[in-house]
Formats: sequence, C-alpha cells, structure tokens
Amino acid sequence: MVDLRTLETFYLVAQTGGFHRAAEKLHTTQPAVSARIAQLEQELRVRLFERDKRGSHLTSKGRELLRYVERMIALRTELVLAVAGQPSLSGTVHLGVSDTIVHTWLPALLKRISQEYPAITLEIDVDASSHLTVALLDNTIDVALLMGPVNAGNVINSPLCSYPIDWIVPSNFQAGHEPIALADLARFPIITFARQTRPYFELKELFHAGGFDEVRLFANSSLSSIVRMTLDGLGVAAIPKEVVAEHLAKGELRVLRSEEPMPVMSFTASYIQRPDMPLNAVVADLAQEVAADYQRQGT
Repeated sequence: MVDLRTLETFYLVAQTGGFHRAAEKLHTTQPAVSARIAQLEQELRVRLFERDKRGSHLTSKGRELLRYVERMIALRTELVLAVAGQPSLSGTVHLGVSDTIVHTWLPALLKRISQEYPAITLEIDVDASSHLTVALLDNTIDVALLMGPVNAGNVINSPLCSYPIDWIVPSNFQAGHEPIALADLARFPIITFARQTRPYFELKELFHAGGFDEVRLFANSSLSSIVRMTLDGLGVAAIPKEVVAEHLAKGELRVLRSEEPMPVMSFTASYIQRPDMPLNAVVADLAQEVAADYQRQGT
C-alpha cells in the first residue's frame, strides 16, 4: 500500500529536481529518499524518474502521478484550513529579502507573522535581487521580497512598494545651487548598490546618457556600509530616502534635490504556488499589508 509519506517524498523530488535537495528539505539522507522512491516505483511497477548529470526528471508516468499527488496534498491543506483555520498553519518558510526591505519594514513584517502565526518558523536570507531570483526558481527559498517581478510562468508576483532613488548627503554638504545638475553630481564619488543590481546599471546609464562616463560609482553590496560612508562624507549616496529615515529625522543626512528624474525601485513578494506550501501565500499577503502600512505612514 502506497503511504502518504512516500508520496510526499516523491512530490519533493519532483519539485526540487533532485534526490539530494529533497533529502535536505525532509531533513533525512539521500539514500533514504532513494529507497522510498525505489519502493514506490516497485509498488506501482513503473519508472517515475529519469536520472542524469543535470538531475532527476519525471517520466510520463511520473508526471501523471504528480497530478494526483498535488490534488491529495491540496485536499489535505484544505481540510486543515477548514477545520482549524489559518492560525493553525505551521511549518518553516525560507524567506529571501532584499537589503532595502531589511532597512525599511522587515521588522514590522516579522512582528506581524510572530503575532498572527506563532507556529510559523522563518529562515531569512538577505541578498541581491538577482541572486534571490535564482534561489526562488531553484526552490532554495520559498518567498522572495525583491526588486521584481520575477519573469517565470509559475511565479506569482504580488506588488509591494516602489521607492525612487534619491541623492543622500550629510546635512552640512555644500551643494551650491539646487536642484543640482548631473554635471555637478558627477564631480563626487557616487556610493550605490552592487554592480550586479538594477539600480547600479540604471545610474550608470543615467550618467552615460548625460555624457559623464568618468563618474566614480562606488558599488557596495551592504546598505549599512553605504549609509556609514555617506555619514562620514565619503561621497553622495544614491539610495531611497526611506532607508535612512531615522538619519533624516535626526538631521544627520538630507536629500539633495536634482534636476534629473531618478530610477524607481519596485518590489514584489514573489513565490511559486504549491499545494504543500500554503504558507507562501500567507507570508506574501502579510508582506503586502505591512508594505502598504509603511508607505501610508511615510506620506
């Protein structure tokens, strides 16, 4: 008789594309996962996976079985929600977060999740949006709060917030005439996001379009470091003002008005909808609510 645990193992191998990754998700060993799949194939008398150097791929019979298993898992989730309600949801969500979100409303989101879903455990990775996109599609993380959207057919992108990039300087910065021209900004080191990020490329294109290819762009993967360098007067930061709201309120930093329209950073809560992970949608919905509250409070 095929048991549910074996079917869940089959489902995870199909989702992750590998026996080793499924074993990590199940907190067991790869041989144990292989044994369960071998037993399932023996009981059903069909081959479910083709294995090669790139991973494990479903056979036609495997794809047929997957459709039934997804329906079973979805029905089990529906049963739990109908009987016990959403607060009963438990499990671990691996959350990938952009540094900008960390410095704005992530603490408020974590507080909401802890209060409303105390049985949810979060594992958090902070990384560049490009890396988070790869991790999401690779099933390494469950939900990504990143500069989106993620352009893949199986990904749901829930809009969160949009922040224009601002020129941030120490309060005693002598800019002369404001709004400042791009030519005057190009005389200073510009401290901004890492090279592989969208804001870096957009800022580089902004100066290129103005004919200022010699501008010094100091790429930095740490927002905390960017803020520290700006406070120390090492250059002009090109980051959203929301990131430095406390420093602006204290009068330590100020926003430098400029003539040029600035790039806008738009964020989404992106996830792959799976019958075994109703928590993905729960976390994404809460992120939307918290982001909206944060933006209203800032206006």
